[in-house]
Amino acid sequence: MRVLIAEDDDRLARAVAAGLRRRGMSADVAFDGGGALDKLAVNAYVVVLDRDLPGVHGDEICRRLAAGRAESRILMLTAARSVRDRVEGLGLGADDYLPKPFDFTELVARIQALARRPGAPPPAGLGFGDLTLDPGRRVAARAGRTLALTPKEFAVLECLLAADGRPVPAEELLRRVWDEAADPFTTTVKTTIGRLRAKLGDPPVIQTVRDSGYRIGGS
Repeated sequence: MRVLIAEDDDRLARAVAAGLRRRGMSADVAFDGGGALDKLAVNAYVVVLDRDLPGVHGDEICRRLAAGRAESRILMLTAARSVRDRVEGLGLGADDYLPKPFDFTELVARIQALARRPGAPPPAGLGFGDLTLDPGRRVAARAGRTLALTPKEFAVLECLLAADGRPVPAEELLRRVWDEAADPFTTTVKTTIGRLRAKLGDPPVIQTVRDSGYRIGGS
């Protein structure tokens, strides 16, 4: 699950992002509206959006996402607590509303609920040979045997299959599967690929392409 914390309070934004990462979520941070829109142009998120963002106001971000029928979901945060404020926020296109100050466990529960909410139709199933992956059901199998993959392993496999034979650089996998806080010099991708190869079994289907990354293909 990828979450964007769009909040100009540096301390609060970083604390929320760190807490979400401890819960196994990928969390990016933007401190103004322009930065939030830049990230939303690249990835779909559950957006924890401060309504009073500097630069591009949170209301305008809601309008743009709603007009573009974006896949991202919006959980609007605001210090205002009146019913009128909640109605206005939801009317702009927000999917949910949470007043400040908030309880972190409630924030997590609302994010998880938004992530489960159906949106655009899930992509079609992916596969290579006897390897299949169903993004909608979050199930991967090989030769009819369901694979016990962690969320990160599943996401890496989905990225590789969706690339349709194109080598995917480790840096791209790190950006798409983890988040912007990930160390670009980490061995996380290599380690995850190793575990994934072991779970996929023989014959091997993940190739290492020198100076290019990883791809799905025959050995």
